[in-house]
Amino acid sequence: MPLTMNREVFITCAVTGSGGTQDRSPHVPRSPKQIADSAIAAAKAGAAVVHCHVRDPESGTPSRDLAYYREVTDRIRDADVDVVLNLTAGMGGDIVFGPTSKPLPVQAGTDMIGAEERVAHIAECLPEICTLDCGTMNFAEADYVMTNTPGMLRAMGAMMTEMGVKPEIEAFDTGHLWFAKELVREGILEGPALVQLCMGVPWGAPDDLNTFMAMVNNVPDDWTFSAFALGRNQMAYVAAAILAGGNVRVGLEDNLWLDKGVLATNAQLVERAVGVIEGMGAKVVGPQAVREKLGLVKRAPRGA
Repeated sequence: MPLTMNREVFITCAVTGSGGTQDRSPHVPRSPKQIADSAIAAAKAGAAVVHCHVRDPESGTPSRDLAYYREVTDRIRDADVDVVLNLTAGMGGDIVFGPTSKPLPVQAGTDMIGAEERVAHIAECLPEICTLDCGTMNFAEADYVMTNTPGMLRAMGAMMTEMGVKPEIEAFDTGHLWFAKELVREGILEGPALVQLCMGVPWGAPDDLNTFMAMVNNVPDDWTFSAFALGRNQMAYVAAAILAGGNVRVGLEDNLWLDKGVLATNAQLVERAVGVIEGMGAKVVGPQAVREKLGLVKRAPRGA
């Protein structure tokens, strides 16, 4: 099928993620203040959306602490720059099995909680967008499974819809898109939906262009999608996503490097993406254009 290039592109910056990257770069933010400051810098560099996880400020390990989410949210909303806030709801679905000879009981690192607890910080902070990882997947770790059952996703999706928070469907493979369309068909999620195509995450969809276009071709025409790839292919996928009609995601969650041997900041990755987009003859749009496109409602800072 012919490509229809997107001429008005929004950038999402994935600020810190939940991977074990905190000791691989000094630029990976840990504390709520560092995460918020990095998100604000990314917004000033051209990101219309910031996608935020939280971490333990001392160890840098991923956290679900509601107080951390509250602080990040308040700091971003109180800042002197406008940006769409997107909080993860992907935590709390981790199962680590024992060895193949005895997979049960589950092992240290397992963090499997109920749907209400998985979205408790969403209910508290009411971001404009939150993520919904639309399927179960094996990651690169030997016996770790990211677990999102159909029942869990239906429950979480219904709660997000009831809260008035727009789910960003995280699709790591084509089957995740299949189920996302079913959630919309059932009325659990409202259409047209928002999708993030996650490329090159082991062992999901590889980041070759044939697979990418298979993912794109499974997104309904009236939905909005963004895409990213991990590591050194991050900027290549800025171009690929635009050519395929989508929007882009960059940030330290997915890639730590600006150039070979040069560690990046979030703002630098956003600035590089802006250069790619504008160099292709497209326009970078801001948060208000994203709100209008996706039907989002900006929420005021607490006490305003």
